[in-house]
Amino acid sequence: MLVQSLSVELTKIEQKMKNAATYDEWKRNALEHDDISGRKEWKKKSKSDDYDYVNIQTRLKEIRSLREAGDDIGLLFALNEGIHGNMGGMGKSVLYERAKFGTKVLIEEYVDELVTSLQHISSLPENEIPFEEKLDFFERASHCFGRSALMLSGAGSLGHFHTGVVKTLIAHNLMPAVISGSSAGSVLAGVLGTHTESELEILLDQGMMSSGQRVLEEASLGIRRPQVDVNDVHQMLKELIPDMTFQEAYEKTGRLINVTIAPAEQHQTSRLMNATTSPNVFIRTAVLASCAVPGVFPPVMLMAKNVFGEAQPYLPNRRWVDGAVTDDLPAKRLARLYGVNHYIVSQANPLALMIQKGDEYWFAPKSIKNVVRHAGREALRSGEELSRRYLSPWPGVSKAMNMFYSVAAQNYTGDVNIAPSFSFVDPQKLLGHLTLKEMEELAAEGERSTWANLEQIRISSKVGKCLDTILDHHSDHDVKRIYKKRKSV
Repeated sequence: MLVQSLSVELTKIEQKMKNAATYDEWKRNALEHDDISGRKEWKKKSKSDDYDYVNIQTRLKEIRSLREAGDDIGLLFALNEGIHGNMGGMGKSVLYERAKFGTKVLIEEYVDELVTSLQHISSLPENEIPFEEKLDFFERASHCFGRSALMLSGAGSLGHFHTGVVKTLIAHNLMPAVISGSSAGSVLAGVLGTHTESELEILLDQGMMSSGQRVLEEASLGIRRPQVDVNDVHQMLKELIPDMTFQEAYEKTGRLINVTIAPAEQHQTSRLMNATTSPNVFIRTAVLASCAVPGVFPPVMLMAKNVFGEAQPYLPNRRWVDGAVTDDLPAKRLARLYGVNHYIVSQANPLALMIQKGDEYWFAPKSIKNVVRHAGREALRSGEELSRRYLSPWPGVSKAMNMFYSVAAQNYTGDVNIAPSFSFVDPQKLLGHLTLKEMEELAAEGERSTWANLEQIRISSKVGKCLDTILDHHSDHDVKRIYKKRKSV
């Protein structure tokens, strides 16, 4: 009877969390849920098979005692032994899935001690630890710890879900500097890369949605067509993304935005457009290409700014289409370019949502699921090779099959996965006009879906954020070399 009563009470609290109007309200109910369910006590107990708690306890005790004893040289040596984002497996998602809010207290204490010790070393005078030695240490520590990236999936008209996710991350100062977007996700990536914090505050608060709605209504001359066409998308992008190149956007905001595009022709490879690989390409044309759904919108030719400041074709013999077709979440490329090793995914891709929902109903050990997924992807790759070999006499069929294999074989998850509560999507809505109310509901769903992940993002990124702040501070005082400032989670 007691168990049943407890279950009813927890269900009521979960309903309150689901209907919460603000993050503070959600957090209050989440903490209450942990208290009643016993997860609060679980967080206090360090012991667990899910991570190397003994190693973390030992490291915490050592670093804390050295700092409190004033042994700065010993503290620097201890810190030099290793600062890693997944120390002892403390970054595992399972450690953030047990409780509704937060994780093991030991992990939080270790992260807080690292931050305190790093700040202490940074503040020491040069007669104790020379400036060059400190700068070298912090640069190596930052490189070893890695960076976070936000990846915005393809989503069609459901892309307004991303708006709520981004709005919440910015409000809590947790927005990574590295951002990728494909298809609908590329629109918001373009907006983030070309607007300052103050501009985003206005744009994300109704401005972006009302602007897009107004353009679509004007483009259709007051006649609501069931499906958005390429002219609608082009006009909307003009409203939302300034006429800037990737390099110009980086110089303005410091954000490393990336847009995925796929080749329209066979035997070509997909591209990740950014300030490193394509600095002079106009962002708007890359976003338009990433939104060009094959068979719905025509392929797009990219445009770039030449040395005279004039627009000219970029790879004029090539045309590009929807980036979600080949690389919805370009994790490997972001790792190579920026040292990213922690991925926050805003996932509103209908195909990915169906796969994830099916995974929830598949009651099998995680290891078995991973083996089956890997085997499935290898089978799809083999199928793609066979299609290229035997369907070459029918280019249209071959191209369609290759596209299917490419979409089905992708990995649609990251370290932190933010997804809407719904899994079924009306196909007519994917490329259709949405009302302002529908846009607002999707954005609100994005905000609510992010709340449960905020504490994991905060804990996982706290050390990296501290290192970037320290490096920014030291680079301001470094007159011996040029160091580009970085602002990442």
